[in-house]
Amino acid sequence: MFASVDPVILARIQFAANITFHILFPTISISLAWVLLFFKLRYGKTGDESWMDAYRVWVKIFALTFALGVVSGITMSFQFGTNWPGYMETVGNIAGPLLAYEVLTAFFLEATFLGIMLFGMRRVSNRMHTIATLLVAGGTTLSAFWILALNSWMQTPAGFEMIDGRAHVVSWLAVIFNPSFPYRLVHMLLASGLTVAFLLAGISAYRWLRHDRSREVMHSLRTGVMLAAMLIPLQIVAGDLHGLNTLHHQPAKIAAMEGIWKTEKGAPAVLFGLPNATTRQNDFEIAIPKLASIYLTHKADGEILGIDAFADRHPPVAPLFFAFRIMVGVGLLMLVVSWLGAWQIRRRVAPAPWLARVLVAMTFSGWIALVAGWYVTEIGRQPYLVYGVLTTAQAASKVPATMIGSTLAMYLSLYLVLIVAYISVVFHLARKAGQPGAGPAIATPQPVLAHPRSQQ
Repeated sequence: MFASVDPVILARIQFAANITFHILFPTISISLAWVLLFFKLRYGKTGDESWMDAYRVWVKIFALTFALGVVSGITMSFQFGTNWPGYMETVGNIAGPLLAYEVLTAFFLEATFLGIMLFGMRRVSNRMHTIATLLVAGGTTLSAFWILALNSWMQTPAGFEMIDGRAHVVSWLAVIFNPSFPYRLVHMLLASGLTVAFLLAGISAYRWLRHDRSREVMHSLRTGVMLAAMLIPLQIVAGDLHGLNTLHHQPAKIAAMEGIWKTEKGAPAVLFGLPNATTRQNDFEIAIPKLASIYLTHKADGEILGIDAFADRHPPVAPLFFAFRIMVGVGLLMLVVSWLGAWQIRRRVAPAPWLARVLVAMTFSGWIALVAGWYVTEIGRQPYLVYGVLTTAQAASKVPATMIGSTLAMYLSLYLVLIVAYISVVFHLARKAGQPGAGPAIATPQPVLAHPRSQQ
């Protein structure tokens, strides 16, 4: 069945499937760890047991998420050797150390203190347990730092020189803090925060609709809605700055995202269309004149390079065009829902039933926006694996298409089962937490205000 398919295409699909599945979980664990720290600090400051109840519920979801993130990340490392040997052979001097730094400085930190965070409440003081939560949260963010440093370098390579066909580092600072890294890091961390915000709000709203009216449910719901309301404007600004950076360094990606086929001044913003690679135009196009030039160049007559300016060195237009609009569309929906939710929650104690249902429907909306944005990033650098340095075809292995196809089918089947299982378990934990008499899985430390000596 796969014998007639290009092995490079199959290898790309397989890696895309792996990274799509994997990225879902670190995105949650990065920000959820900080939310757990917030719950702990609120408990320590107020002595209110309901904050600790929220911690106990969400630390279980964090543990489940962290485990799936670790396991799904292992398969990607194998693919560097099996499907993409040319990648490590050409840029291994840069990619190898950055991946090693992530393991040595971030993963070991997370793994070491995760045990204390999950099982150490009866064995360490409240202060030590809070510190463990802080270190786990810092470790998740540090992990994102190194991974995004490598990914950003692949998009905007800097600080290296090519010797005998291999990349050698000239400046590690230039490699790590490459031109797109600050924008990509901020954009990704805000995306993680929004994903967790709607997860918190959605699961809490689900419990509320099931008549679980405990204080910890309202704490979680308020935290999620208010966090989303604060982060989404920042994400819009960060996204705009990231887009301007991309226009400077990867103009072909912008042309594909915007559906601009011909270089022009005063380029329109295409709201809807069907990109046609044969006629090199958008069928059924609906556009606002000059708007793309305004938000990309901040000039009404600013020139935007079209696909025609890049010959055959440009990414496929349709996937980027639609993925970008899905990302923006979900982001705008998040803005409306979070601000309406924040306005309503501030005016009344209980959320309105319609709001609760909307929040439940948007529980995993962050995943949709995240995956769409990630596809824009990754597909947008094609035909390069390392932009301007190494093409995808040059890095691919000689593994037969039938072998790649069979493992791809296995991966897709397994990932589908695991995604369904993960979502089912998350909602199961929510239902279980709302049952009367559901006891804590982890003993609660004494609050700081009530027992200050426990911190000595």
